[in-house]
Amino acid sequence: MVGWDAHDADQRALRIAAIREVFEEAGILLAARRDGTPIGGEACPMEVREAVDAGRTPFLDVVRDLDARLELDALTVFARWITPPLTPKRFDTWFYAVNAPEDQLAACDGRETVDAEWIAPAEALRLADAGERKVIFPTRMNLQLLAEASSAGDTVARAQARTLVTVLPKIESRESGRVLTLPPDAGYGVVEEPLERVM
Repeated sequence: MVGWDAHDADQRALRIAAIREVFEEAGILLAARRDGTPIGGEACPMEVREAVDAGRTPFLDVVRDLDARLELDALTVFARWITPPLTPKRFDTWFYAVNAPEDQLAACDGRETVDAEWIAPAEALRLADAGERKVIFPTRMNLQLLAEASSAGDTVARAQARTLVTVLPKIESRESGRVLTLPPDAGYGVVEEPLERVM
């Protein structure tokens, strides 16, 4: 694996899991062949992706059979969000930014991703505000960060330059009602989102 020694055990596991998820859901494999050549076209047939998703085939076996090495260094930490204690189900979610391989084909898995559309982050936000798309709060906040960048490369560069501040939203009371707040130094600016807009 490329970048193995650059990351601790937690980041290794998180990055491998993120690469596996992108592979299962979109068919993109962030890896290169052992001789350094890129993996082009369709990285693997859909039935291989489905077998990995179902647990019938270990992901790392697929990588080995392709004579490839995962590129852990391709991922840049973009954000980390932890759901508040009051939620019935809690998540500790890491978001990564990456430049997708230029010559690989992306394809929905038909289960977790059912449709794909290349769309600018600002346009996704506009569609959400117009009620034409449903965008959950953490995704909306991250889309706002993405919209500040001029390109995928700029997104990665901005993420590399940003100090990671874990986002653990808090519920606070205001005169207007209860709001969800984010740490002001997390990169999202001052956020006081009316609770009814979040739920």
